[in-house]
Amino acid sequence: MYDQLLFPTDGSEGAATAFEHILDVAAAHDATVHVLSVVDTTADGLRRVSDEAVDELERDAEQLVSETAATAEERGVETVTAVERGEPYEEIGAYANREGADLIAMPTHGHRGLERFFLGSTTERVVRHADVPVLTIRPDEDARIAHPYRNVLLPTDGSDCSAEAVRTGIGVVTGDDAAFHLLSVIDTMALGADVRTEMQMESLEESANQILEDSTAVAADSGVDSPTTAVEYGSSIPNTILSYIDDHEIDLLVVGTHGRTGFERFLLGSVTEKLIRTSPVPVLTVREPTEE
Repeated sequence: MYDQLLFPTDGSEGAATAFEHILDVAAAHDATVHVLSVVDTTADGLRRVSDEAVDELERDAEQLVSETAATAEERGVETVTAVERGEPYEEIGAYANREGADLIAMPTHGHRGLERFFLGSTTERVVRHADVPVLTIRPDEDARIAHPYRNVLLPTDGSDCSAEAVRTGIGVVTGDDAAFHLLSVIDTMALGADVRTEMQMESLEESANQILEDSTAVAADSGVDSPTTAVEYGSSIPNTILSYIDDHEIDLLVVGTHGRTGFERFLLGSVTEKLIRTSPVPVLTVREPTEE
């Protein structure tokens, strides 16, 4: 499933927690971990400092990736280290493409702390723009971080992006010999006052079951038969998904970065963004492939 994993780090406690999980994944797949640190030369403060000061920051970054790699080597995980200058999310994406990374793995927040978590953060921008799947990990004490994954959940809305997420999730399931859960959530708050009429309920359920049937067919084509499927009603799609995670001991959540609401709603206030903020388990986000 994974051969080349990219781990950008800023040396924070959040990064250290996430790195332990990435080492578990890398060891299981005999993968190489690329440890990358980016000196943010686009920050306001750095625009006014001397070249010598930037050089010092780069030396600190080189020490950071070296120390991080040493931790990996203690686990028998092969590493590559790199330090780049520039806009962090751009450099991370460019490095992933250049080095053929299968996965980018990052904590949901780092040095700037939880108050800056996600909105405008490097992690959020990487999730938005990266061409490869991104694994985000909450580094706080409420998170449940375990590997190998035994139960993988994929909420689907039938969009092309969800279909791509299904295929990515299948790779994880087969690689870890995990159980696969497919979930379709019907948002009762978005359907008007008459949502509970019998005819509307039947129509909604029929559509949700068709989505699950289509996703099950995609899974079957990839050799995963009889996934667990469920249709749930809820006034909040994220909360319904979170409840399913708790009720079924899910270890990994796989989601598309945008769905039927379109790319313009991606992340800001979206289901995906809320799940990355609040999921107690790691979240693997998948973008729909773009046409060349």
